[in-house]
Formats: sequence, structure tokens, C-alpha cells
Amino acid sequence: MSQMIIASQLDEDYNDVIRQRLGSIHPEAQVIGVPAGVPSDLPPQANILLLRPINVRGYTAPDTPPPGWPYGAQWVHLVSSGIDFYPQWLFNGPPVTTSRGSAADNLAEFALAAIFAASKHLPDIWVKDAQWNFTALRPLKGTTLGILGFGAIGESLAQKALALGINVVALRQSQAPFSAGVEAAKDIHDLFARADHLVVAAPLTEATRHIINRDVLGSAKPGLHLINIARGGLLDQEALLEALDNGQVGLASLDVTEPEPLPDGHPLYTHPRVRLSPHTSAISTNSRNEIADTFLANLDRYISGSELANPANA
Repeated sequence: MSQMIIASQLDEDYNDVIRQRLGSIHPEAQVIGVPAGVPSDLPPQANILLLRPINVRGYTAPDTPPPGWPYGAQWVHLVSSGIDFYPQWLFNGPPVTTSRGSAADNLAEFALAAIFAASKHLPDIWVKDAQWNFTALRPLKGTTLGILGFGAIGESLAQKALALGINVVALRQSQAPFSAGVEAAKDIHDLFARADHLVVAAPLTEATRHIINRDVLGSAKPGLHLINIARGGLLDQEALLEALDNGQVGLASLDVTEPEPLPDGHPLYTHPRVRLSPHTSAISTNSRNEIADTFLANLDRYISGSELANPANA
């Protein structure tokens, strides 16, 4: 392959990492920064497109592609794991791959941090003066962690939890067997009924939208700690507020909502049993290399003519 031009919507510090690593393995490759958003007027020589999420912060892409799409692009790589932040027409052209798995450990660690914070009453137990009041802290060993969705994130989380002596029960769409130590739930109601902490790590599709509804939350083990690190659309937020108010759900740690951000004054901001973070669980100080690792591994496959990993329709 004589020419390889990569049009990238990533920030320049991310592009620089890719450029540096390409220099020693594919010096013929060139990375050109292009604006984020709906790809338009791409350099005609660009045959690879690195794409950031488009349908975010209230913006929705047009239902039809821009004139000239896909330009010269022969392969589109998404820097996110999910595909719900992109218009449908994007998947009707050149092959599209995702960065599935690149942030799995980050997300798993975040979920565990939320579990530790809840069980150990952090930061509530920090003291600011000489008035010390002791609080009994809940152990994690012997508790049950439920995982809804069991891809790379679920696998990473399960192994970390098992190492801490936590029982793990999981549910996923495929019939593939779980790894050693992970028990399969009979259905979503069984999963919610057994879990002390439940992590949502499933993809958002038309079939899974509001899969966690009033009926499912009604099956929850009283006082359940619900942790959503996937997509806000998986959860019926009105039903969650009801479950929090009646005590069926004891705590909700939410890194995602619908919409994002929530409008000012939304009750999830101020509910005493909600911990809300700004969709940051996948982002790390090493994200530049994590994204580069996934992209460059697929680039080697692209150059050799091999089947690309993480196809968007898988």
C-alpha cells in the first residue's frame, strides 16, 4: 500500500501519539486533523477516517449523509466502543470498526470504585474536626455483584470482583458460557433479585432501551446499589426515582444519563441517594495510548488485507 492518509477527528495530542507510533512501523502513513462532527469535505486523498461520537450533547446528525460521502474513505474507525452516538447512514458505506474493549479496565475500575465508596461510606466518613463518630463499614467479601451485559467490560469487572471474594452473577444476550467463577442469572429479574451491587454494562439498542424499567426494578433486592456505566437510555429514570424513593433501590451511581447532560433542576442532581458523574468512567490519563493501541492493531489488519477486528455490526 503506497499511500495511507488518515483523517482524524481526535485532538492533536491524541493524533501526535498515533503519528509517533506510526513513524517506526508505517512511515508512509500520514495523519491529518479534521473537524469533529458530521464528516464533510474530507481531504480527497484520505482513505481512513478516525471518527469521534457525533450525536452528543443534544446534537443529532441529519438523516442523510453530506454530499460526496464517503469521499475517498475505505475504512471508518470509531474511537468509542458503542455505536449509538452515530447516524445510521454511517454504517451503510465503508467498513466501520469500533474501539470496543479499549477502556474496559477503566470502566471496571470505576465500577469497583463506586462499590467501594458505597460500602465504605466514602467520602462521608472523612473527619474535619475532633468530633469523631464511628461508622460500621460494610464488607465486600461474600456480597453478590450482578453484571448486566458481559463483554470486555463485564469480563474485566468479574475477574477483579472475584479476586476480592465477591460472588458474581451475570446476564448477557449471547448463549456463550461465562468465565470460571461467574454464575449465569436465569433472567433479568433473577439478576436484580440476587445482586447487592448491580453494574449495567450492556450496549444500547432498540431492543435494550429502558430494559431496566419499573417491573425490573420491582424485582430488585431491597436496598440494591445500581451502577450504570453504559448508556443512560438503558434505564427508565422516572422508574428509578420511584424505586429510590420507596427504598427498593438504596443507591444509584450513574456515570451516564438520558439526555447528557441532564437539564438544570433535574431531580437526579439533588436526590440524596444518587451519585452522578459526567460520563467520565472510560477516560483515563492513558486514553491516548489505549485508543492508539486498538486503532493501530486494526491498521495492521487493514494493511495486510486481513479481517478487521471489532466490526460495528458484531
